[in-house]
Amino acid sequence: MSKVQELEKLHKKWFKKCQCALKETATRPVPGYGNPEAQIVFIGEAPGKQEDIQGRPFIGAAGKFLDEMLGTIKMKREYIYITNIVKYRPPNNRDPLPKEKEDCIDWLYDELNLIKPKLIIFLGRHSMSNFFPDQKISEAHGKLLIKKFKNIKTENFLPLYHPAAALYNGGMRKTLIADFKKIPKILEKIKNKNPQ
Repeated sequence: MSKVQELEKLHKKWFKKCQCALKETATRPVPGYGNPEAQIVFIGEAPGKQEDIQGRPFIGAAGKFLDEMLGTIKMKREYIYITNIVKYRPPNNRDPLPKEKEDCIDWLYDELNLIKPKLIIFLGRHSMSNFFPDQKISEAHGKLLIKKFKNIKTENFLPLYHPAAALYNGGMRKTLIADFKKIPKILEKIKNKNPQ
């Protein structure tokens, strides 16, 4: 079975198994999407309106901005994998509740363990706080965090501001673009430390 097929199988399993209460109000689940061989996995917060309609993560305005930023470091969507902490859209795009995050977390762990990325990039405080509850995004953004977790194999994490927040805040936009430009160097550093 190819990794693409394994990923499809994993999502089908979780469509049935996930007990998140957001299932009741969302149109459909929005699983992660992208390259199952990716070296980088981006983790956002939760699907928005467009994602809920089309069933794909990061396809609205924030997704377009993300694509633009990937372009600045000569990357394309096809090279990466992108997912969210919560797989169903919260009503009116409210923040996901701790219980909703908890109900979707094993799905996320399964995705990460199948892909085994070298680097996990958090898009915004919600995805970061799931792994680093004591960190503040305003202090941690653009800095490589290294930590071993029992549930996942990846040890390298990079928190960034969420593209949606940066869309409406010029200063944050500049910071996010500057932080994005660090990604290739960080990836190179990780590869040199753990050659495989």
